[in-house]
Amino acid sequence: MIRRNLAGAMSVVVVVAAAAWGTQAFAIKQFADEFKAVYVKDGSPLAAEVEKAKCNVCHVGKSKKDRNAYGQALAELLDKKEDKENKEKIRQALETVASMPSAGAGSPTFGDLIKEGKLPGGPVE
Repeated sequence: MIRRNLAGAMSVVVVVAAAAWGTQAFAIKQFADEFKAVYVKDGSPLAAEVEKAKCNVCHVGKSKKDRNAYGQALAELLDKKEDKENKEKIRQALETVASMPSAGAGSPTFGDLIKEGKLPGGPVE
C-alpha cells in the first residue's frame, strides 16, 4: 500500500513539474544571446525589462509557436534550425527588423522602442 501511495505521489510530482515547465515559451538561445549582446547594456532600463520578459521578448503566451509582432518579423528572416549558429545572419536580421515599424505605418520602429528602453514586442501579457 505504501508503494502504491508513493507511486501515486511521484506521478503527481511529475505532472506538476511538466505543467510548470510548459508555462514559459522557450526562445532559441543563440537568438536571445545575440539580442542581448546587441541591445542590452547592464543596468539599463531595457536590461531590467528583458530579464523579466525572458523569452517573451519575441514570444507571447505559453507556446513557443506564438510570437508577438517583433518575433514574427524576426521569424520571417531567420530559420531556427539553419540559422541558430550563424551570428552574422542573426545580427543582420536584428538590424533589419529594428528599422521596421512596430505597429504599421507611422508607428515607432522596433529599434526606436529598444532605444527608449521598451520591449520591441510590447509589454508582456
